[in-house]
Amino acid sequence: MTEKKLTRSRNRWLAGVCGGIAEYVGWSPGLTRLAYVVVSILSAGFPGILIYIVLWLVMPAAPRVD
Repeated sequence: MTEKKLTRSRNRWLAGVCGGIAEYVGWSPGLTRLAYVVVSILSAGFPGILIYIVLWLVMPAAPRVD
């Protein structure tokens, strides 16, 4: 059994953060992105943007599959 690791997705719109989270927990990437945007807007936007940037810097990129 392989261990799941939280990485930024190759299926990305911006940096792959929401796609990576969706892949890790088994959710739809589109719904995860939508939920993240809605929560960010409802929380005045700034905390959501700041958290996204921090995750972008902290989460490793997904390994290349060739």
